[in-house]
Amino acid sequence: MSREAERQLEALLFAAAGPMSLEDLAKRLPADTDVAAAIAALQQTYAGRGVELACIADRWRFQTAQDLAFLMTEEREEPRRLSKAAQETLAIIAYHQPVTRAEIESVRGVQASKGTLDVLLELGLVRMRGRRRTPGRPVTYGTTDAFLEHYGLAHLGDLPGIAEMKAAGLLSLDLPPDFSVPNPSGLGMPEEDPLDDEAPEFHTDFLGEDDPAQ
Repeated sequence: MSREAERQLEALLFAAAGPMSLEDLAKRLPADTDVAAAIAALQQTYAGRGVELACIADRWRFQTAQDLAFLMTEEREEPRRLSKAAQETLAIIAYHQPVTRAEIESVRGVQASKGTLDVLLELGLVRMRGRRRTPGRPVTYGTTDAFLEHYGLAHLGDLPGIAEMKAAGLLSLDLPPDFSVPNPSGLGMPEEDPLDDEAPEFHTDFLGEDDPAQ
């Protein structure tokens, strides 16, 4: 692997506003760059150092080594506890996404409170991802990378299945034979149109610009 490709990759990940996928990196690097090999080389370079290269939700970023977390001190408010309704709604969205509010209500069997979805949106665990191609064009909801990070998941496919949920006591051992848990990673292309929610890909430093007030 070319040392120059590793340097270029390092520069991109260092300057990026957030984690970047292999596809995002490939668009920025020279066409003949083996991005996967460059990632592997860079990961080896940073192995055992204070900063490490980590994969979160199929995207790569630099982060502080976990064993050095004790060096970081931070004061924050007590995290808001999710209500039972919010937990149920979040679980339905995670396993059934993309899902509309009406579909959430159908699965839960009760009307979905607007406040419940607002809390999940405010916490960044859920996002409005598109509009269903059906009459009325209802908004669809899905989980975010923050959801994966909060629960320590690399991919949606890592969500616990029936066996894991039984072992954790979240499901009864006496289930109907035809009971199944949806697998979000195995869903086909959703019949929806995405919402426009593009954000800047890189941080921009405006401090170097001339101050018109001077």
